[in-house]
Amino acid sequence: MTFPAGFLWGAATASYQIEGGVADGGRGPSIWDTFAAADGKVLGGATGDVACDHYHRYPEDIGLLAGLGLNAYRFSVAWSRVMPDGRTTSAAGLAFYDRLVDELLRRGVVPVLTLYHWDLPQALEDDGGWPERDTAARFADYAAVVHDALGDRVNQWTTVNEPFCAAFLGYGTGAHAPGVADPDTALVAAHHLLLGHGLAMRALTAQARPGHEFSLALNFAPAIPDGSSPAHAEAARKFDGIHNRFFLDPVLGKGYPADVWADVEHHGGRFAASVRDGDTDVIAAPIDWLGVNYYAPARVTPLADPLAPGNCPLPGLRGLDVLPAPGPLTAFGWEQAPAALTDLLKWISARSGGLPLVVAENGASFVDKVVDGRVFDAARVNYFMEHLHAVHDAIRAGVDVRGYFAWSLLDNFEWAMGYTQRFGLVHVDFETQQRTVKDSGRFLGRVARANALPTSTATAAG
Repeated sequence: MTFPAGFLWGAATASYQIEGGVADGGRGPSIWDTFAAADGKVLGGATGDVACDHYHRYPEDIGLLAGLGLNAYRFSVAWSRVMPDGRTTSAAGLAFYDRLVDELLRRGVVPVLTLYHWDLPQALEDDGGWPERDTAARFADYAAVVHDALGDRVNQWTTVNEPFCAAFLGYGTGAHAPGVADPDTALVAAHHLLLGHGLAMRALTAQARPGHEFSLALNFAPAIPDGSSPAHAEAARKFDGIHNRFFLDPVLGKGYPADVWADVEHHGGRFAASVRDGDTDVIAAPIDWLGVNYYAPARVTPLADPLAPGNCPLPGLRGLDVLPAPGPLTAFGWEQAPAALTDLLKWISARSGGLPLVVAENGASFVDKVVDGRVFDAARVNYFMEHLHAVHDAIRAGVDVRGYFAWSLLDNFEWAMGYTQRFGLVHVDFETQQRTVKDSGRFLGRVARANALPTSTATAAG
């Protein structure tokens, strides 16, 4: 099993989940600071105030990544660290990422920078947040500031990570920050997140240097019906429409899918009013590659009443239920379905006309323990092995996949689940901040090192 020359082998993180240092460098509060501080919002009352203390320990963490043999690091910039009020630049905040990028380059690691991974400055949320159109314009300003500071050393740029989660979990179900539960508001937020991506693309490409590549990362959940009837096909269409095509198609220049427009029109009409002339052209700014985040498919079944709300509170989903996932499951209760990743990559490639793809997030949480200085996480090793074979199968089928990023480098603050879920290649003792490389980290490093050899001799470990 060999991968293409120049393939990116990396691990991914997000600023709020690992950095800590909330009182350092003039950082302003984000919506996740506010959300985590509210009673009952995060399991165990956990916050990201310290998290992995990456703000102070980044040289150690980058050293661990490089020592494994991974050649790329996908990280996000905290908007509220760079612009504490969402508008005014902090030199001290930018200086942290300046140091981080320099350390990556010193270690021979490619920086893959994400501008937005859900931590909106609280000041902008106070002014309306993503349901307010002006936030998209402020995001473009922020993108330009970061690019101006780091564009001489960073070539790989991602605008927004998973607008689905930021919009539908943050403003639709209220499970994530800022904790708003209103489907119509979520749809407006989703449009403005995509608009923000497009406006940021304009700002970034206006400053682009040779070698720069621009992208965004979408999370996909393939819809698998539990039967073959027309009603089952309709259930799968609805779920695929709102979860996958609603975000993918506008980026590809296809606009919002007509069937999804019909599915969501009963929510009140604010979404339709928020889409102005020219917006879809802005969103369709050409990207160099698409980040594909994949964890699990969704098993769906129709309801007898096509207007019944079902058990999935996403906008537009009436008349279907999402079934409990079949095993084997991760500790998060997510299905392990590597073959669905192969099919997903092939589907996106066909729908996009062969757009280059990067698996920007893929991973699994399991119950990990340090025993005699080692973490024997055989289940995660098997997970990575199976999913890398799935990526390889897609490449053999002609899909242009250019990288794979494990989620995540470190065990971290796992959003509303607090510190109960461990995804890392590196175990973190959150009391002592002791790092311990897991067997899965060593495995992925062996695969990366093997594929760093000349193509004629490269083989994958395992």
